[in-house]
Amino acid sequence: MNMLDLSVIILTYNEEIHIRRCVENIQPIAKEIFIVDSFSTDKTIEIAKSLGAKVFQNKWENNYAKQFNWALDNLPIQTQWVLRLDADEYLTSELIDELTDKLKNLSKDTTGIIFKRRHIFLNKWIKRGTYPVKLLRLFRYRKAICEQRWMDEHIQLIEGSAVEFEYDFVDHNLNNLSWWTNKHNGYAIRETIDLLDIELNIFGKEKRSELTGQAAGKRNKKYSYAKKPLFLRSFAYFIYRYIFRLGFTEGKEGFLWHFLQGWWYRTLVDAKIFEIKKICGNDKAKIIKHLRDVYNIDLSE
Repeated sequence: MNMLDLSVIILTYNEEIHIRRCVENIQPIAKEIFIVDSFSTDKTIEIAKSLGAKVFQNKWENNYAKQFNWALDNLPIQTQWVLRLDADEYLTSELIDELTDKLKNLSKDTTGIIFKRRHIFLNKWIKRGTYPVKLLRLFRYRKAICEQRWMDEHIQLIEGSAVEFEYDFVDHNLNNLSWWTNKHNGYAIRETIDLLDIELNIFGKEKRSELTGQAAGKRNKKYSYAKKPLFLRSFAYFIYRYIFRLGFTEGKEGFLWHFLQGWWYRTLVDAKIFEIKKICGNDKAKIIKHLRDVYNIDLSE
């Protein structure tokens, strides 16, 4: 298989269950694989190094965009293209073939490539309800950054335009449901901050960024979602996915995916917003202090 003029950046923390699969999947076509690790305590670094990946460490500050942009600024990237992957993701063989066929022939004005994300939950590909989610994951070096948000951070092109490829990359986490629910509890406070910022402009400035394709559509939908009533919006979103987008056809795995990720998680976010507002009202200064005191999140940084 032809090696492409491509570097891969993978952010990790205790990903020994995934990292071998991720690295071995992209190894045949990537010139460089960079692991930016947040001081893992398991065998993540050992496994990555054994596979030839270059490992760098940087303190995690509860902000994906900050960590990824640190990587763009500090890694010794020498390739024309950069691919963002999470440790629990990998490319389908069809997408690898498509990259091999098309990447070298793209015009210089094309600075980003959008892929479809295939989500596997409880070892089942959930085809109805949310698929396909389209994300810009591959970009020309120095032509894009990760937008600074607390949740749902997207790659943002600085110049040029994006094209969409036909085939999928896969999000397939191998951890159990206890891990999944704990992880989403952590996500919930970040999503809470994002929605409170949209509603109350906590950061003191408008933070909408120029996005492309489905990412722009998703962001507009999020701004619309933030204006809907608490709790009713999470229920309506579940009904939309599970009924109108035929999520109910995906069996027990589909029910659990749409219930947990589409209703339970978003209700948890609304509950956190409700709790914070009961304590702080709409006072931005009080909310910022509460997040610092209770969640150890400093929004002044």
